[in-house]
Amino acid sequence: MASYGAVVQRPSATSPNPPSQTQPDESKQLPNFEKNQPFSFQVTCPFSIPATPESAATRIIKNLRKFGPYYAEFMWIVLFIALIPKRKVSVVYLVALKEVAVLYLILLRAVANSVLFRSVIAFDTRLIVLPLLTIGTCVALILTNAGIHLAITLAATLPIILAHAVLWIAEDCSLNEEINQEHVPLVHTV
Repeated sequence: MASYGAVVQRPSATSPNPPSQTQPDESKQLPNFEKNQPFSFQVTCPFSIPATPESAATRIIKNLRKFGPYYAEFMWIVLFIALIPKRKVSVVYLVALKEVAVLYLILLRAVANSVLFRSVIAFDTRLIVLPLLTIGTCVALILTNAGIHLAITLAATLPIILAHAVLWIAEDCSLNEEINQEHVPLVHTV
């Protein structure tokens, strides 16, 4: 499992003397750190610039697959906030079509292993239904005169999403530099 954030390694203190009745219990005391023992502190960052265009494209594909629902939710929230003040009917269409998409995904998850479902539908329908719902949402927003809100929202959120997809190190962020060459420590220890 990937480990993110700051890591502090402290050596454990050992005492050569066994605890006696005159000494207080050592488990209740703070450990005694010697000055010559190493203390290492390393901070890692889960963002880095890819080395080649091929690794950037691979990283974008992996991150779009992994974070796709979160990216869609981010765009939906921004569009929802942009539509609230002036376009009440557009908000209703947006919410209704999002609920249809969510219910469809819940249904797919609930009956994914059903024999009847597998015999009727032999391929992944998400690749057809979700783009159709997206196109339907865009058409409904354009017909309700909210097309400019949609265009501005897409222009504002897509660069943020692409920057995140390029820079985020998916599943590769670890503290061991020998295993991971894309890892970028903020503080390099010797």
